[in-house]
Amino acid sequence: MARLFGTDGVRGLANGHLTAELALDLSVAAAHVLGEAGAFEGHRPVAVVGRDTRISGQFLEAAVVAGLASAGVDVLLLGELPTPAVAYLTAHLDADLGVMLSASHNPMPDNGIKFLSRGGVKLDDALETAIEQRLRETWQRPTGDGVGRIRTYDAAVADYAAHLVGTLDGGLGGLGGAGERPLRIVLDCAHGAASVAGPRALREAGIDVVAICAEPDGLNINDGCGSTHLEVLQRSVLEHGADAGFAVDGDADRCLAVDHTGAVVDGDQILAILALALRDADRLHADTVVGTVMSNLGFVQALQREGLAVRQTKVGDRYVLEEMKAGGYSLGGEQSGHVILSDHATTGDGLLTALHVVQRMARTGRSLADLAAVMTRLPQVLVNVPDVDKNRTDDPELLAAVAEAEAELGDTGRVLLRASGTEPLVRVMVEATSADQAHAVADRLAGVVRSRLAL
Repeated sequence: MARLFGTDGVRGLANGHLTAELALDLSVAAAHVLGEAGAFEGHRPVAVVGRDTRISGQFLEAAVVAGLASAGVDVLLLGELPTPAVAYLTAHLDADLGVMLSASHNPMPDNGIKFLSRGGVKLDDALETAIEQRLRETWQRPTGDGVGRIRTYDAAVADYAAHLVGTLDGGLGGLGGAGERPLRIVLDCAHGAASVAGPRALREAGIDVVAICAEPDGLNINDGCGSTHLEVLQRSVLEHGADAGFAVDGDADRCLAVDHTGAVVDGDQILAILALALRDADRLHADTVVGTVMSNLGFVQALQREGLAVRQTKVGDRYVLEEMKAGGYSLGGEQSGHVILSDHATTGDGLLTALHVVQRMARTGRSLADLAAVMTRLPQVLVNVPDVDKNRTDDPELLAAVAEAEAELGDTGRVLLRASGTEPLVRVMVEATSADQAHAVADRLAGVVRSRLAL
């Protein structure tokens, strides 16, 4: 049987791969595994359950709640709320378990189930494996007053918005400083989980918010909007004469930005901006930021010029978080917009990210374009080479071709060969000072991959 849990919970086509029966069974198994691990010891267990705006979230929520309550777990329903809000409320409400129903940036027909342990942190691999192994086992069901109670927690959005605003050090002024007009910010909510909480939090922080794509109907989440489709945000920033714009994805755990000219500010640039803000506030632990092997070389070079270090992990926010925990680092993230501010959150939080970038703009009196100019993105070309043996990337002739390319690029570029974790393909990434050179080197190496690793 293939492993159910991926790098971000269980995800798949709702009512296809991810059925109500599977959701119920996973919830029962999670309750048993966490209970036996001591998470519920000495008290009646409580879980919080949130979801994004997909219509399938309604029946999956019902199944998850039925499973938990039948296993003797009390449930607080949070409603439509971002993933980082569920993580925060798991800790804030001292819950034993958090459950988020979302497929993040995936298209609407997909959905997913993500479990969080006490404190709002993702389950480790061992616990996920144990849950899979306990699916559909025979068990002693509680009866009478042993079954769980189900209540709605109406303060979820208010609590989360207050938490976000509370992470800021004082109010936000305009670009010229306190007392000037508030910063005007466009927020693209992707018709997703941040549609209510996002505009509320930014307005409570004193920002002039133009909310777009904040009218979910259960079917339009991520549909031509949000962090995977920035065109609508770019147009809106220009149309409203905004100081900047931010786009989150369906569950609002990632964020990308657009400056006042409509230019995209990616995750690496956001990380660089926040790194300097934390450094200046003496809150960047060990003067180090955690990125991934896909972080742009321009990002690494910019931080090195500022006397800061970058630690790089495998691609995936869970690997970034693991490295941050191991070293006690306060900032990490990915080019895709997953940014983790560990002083305030246990996971990536798009709204938290946006607020702290806006705070940096207000405190410095500088535009987002000016702040983002701290780094120059080197042209980055990614070529996927399919239908090859991805387990033979140590082929001597291929390694020789990579070494030749690296010598050609010198300190002004970079080569990365990476086997896909889910498909029979090899990814060739090249960075160089010019797009033409990056394309030429990437195409040449892709040709070597095809010839040497052909199936």
